[in-house]
Amino acid sequence: MKKIDIFPHIFPKAYFDKMCEVVPNKGAVRRWTEIPVLYDLDRRLAMMDEFGPDYQQILTLSMPAIEYVAPPETSPAMAKLANDGMAEIVAKFPNRFPAFAASVPMNNVKAAVGEIERAVGKLGARGIQIMTNVNGRPLDDPELAPIFELMHSYDLPVWMHPTRPQKFADYPGENGSKYDIWWCFGWPYETSAAMARMVFSGFFDRWPNLKIITHHLGAMVPFLEARVGLGLDQIGTREGAEPGYAEIIARMKKKGRRPVDYFRMFFADTAINGSRSGTRCGIDFFGCDHVLFGTDCPFDPQGGPLFIRDIIKVMDEIDVTEDERRKIYHLNAEQMLKLKS
Repeated sequence: MKKIDIFPHIFPKAYFDKMCEVVPNKGAVRRWTEIPVLYDLDRRLAMMDEFGPDYQQILTLSMPAIEYVAPPETSPAMAKLANDGMAEIVAKFPNRFPAFAASVPMNNVKAAVGEIERAVGKLGARGIQIMTNVNGRPLDDPELAPIFELMHSYDLPVWMHPTRPQKFADYPGENGSKYDIWWCFGWPYETSAAMARMVFSGFFDRWPNLKIITHHLGAMVPFLEARVGLGLDQIGTREGAEPGYAEIIARMKKKGRRPVDYFRMFFADTAINGSRSGTRCGIDFFGCDHVLFGTDCPFDPQGGPLFIRDIIKVMDEIDVTEDERRKIYHLNAEQMLKLKS
């Protein structure tokens, strides 16, 4: 069965070399160089051969975020370099990489809008990738609204990747996070928090056709379905609630919706490292029309193939119909990205 991997990561070589030169955290460079599939296209193609000619990848830029790599004055040039590199890969290997998500300099909104227009209009990008925050700023910051307005007008998706650094302490009295807690638990929290901010800020009322693909199968939300549902129905009743929460719920009720109904409007990929029960939980929450096959390649202990192999195994064995399996594997992506089937 055809498989379109919606959320693998890559560095175009020219961008990778420049990023290693300018990135503030030089310590991270060593880990990237230890994963050749990230930046060596020949190694990437050889790895993909294990999964046959029907396995394809929609390319997204690897972490770190463009706005972390460079300040507002130079981040637009970095985004352009990344997107030009992505477009070259797609043009050279369309059967392997049918499309890419554009990178966006979120710390320069005016330039971000211009780069989206260029990447979509001239390079053929099928959406954009953003992080769950912009160097600590929430995505519902009004200054960022033109980016979501533009993507809504294009009817193309927004890939949302979690980000939280090690310096984000587990407890206020400490200077940083321990034991990779910032990543293992912090990233799912980041995604869930960004989703909540979008829901209660009215993203889907303002932009009803906005398509946001959450990495890692909607993070905490599917597992906490009842807590999200019954708990957030009571928003505003707890200690420290700000004024206006009751009005938000009232507006939702006028549309015949609860907060949890808005959370189901997100899309999600299957990139949860091959967890069978987690995959079932995510599909049950979002429904097969809102789940897309994704792997997070190449960030596994084998540097590329392990997550792909394990996630395919789960998807082939999980209790869904063949039509539902086709939706998740490729039909949803083809429809959302307006790809030829």
